[in-house]
This record gives sequence, structure tokens and C-alpha cells, in this order.
Amino acid sequence: MALFKKRTVGKPGEWYYCLRHQKVEEGPECRAADRLGPYGSKEEAAHAIEIAQERNAEWETDPRWQKDRGEESEA
Repeated sequence: MALFKKRTVGKPGEWYYCLRHQKVEEGPECRAADRLGPYGSKEEAAHAIEIAQERNAEWETDPRWQKDRGEESEA
């Protein structure tokens, strides 16, 4: 008996962006390593790459992150 079962059907309203196929999918059609999400809507999932880029830019310019990086490099 398997401990973890692969879901073959996603939940309605659960949207992902598949990096491998470059398309929006309802429910997890592809493996987790190849997708971003879940998102609340199909339109939001369609902009997953832009959302990720915006979040990365915020993270890279976050002063708290820069402080942590400086402390690590001094050690």
C-alpha cells in the first residue's frame, strides 16, 4: 500500500502554470517540480512568470535579505 497517492485530478478552481508545457492547467496535471501555483484563477495562473519575477525582484531588494547576505559573507 502506497503512503502517498498521486492525485490524478485537481480540485475545481485550483490553477497552476506548467513550466514544462508553458500552459495553464486546472489541477495538478504535471509533477510539482514543473509547475507554479496554485493560483486562485486561470488569469492569475496565466501571469505566473510575471508574478514570480516581481516577487524575486522584491526579495532581492529587501534590506533584510541584504543584511542577512552580508552577515553570511563576513563569516
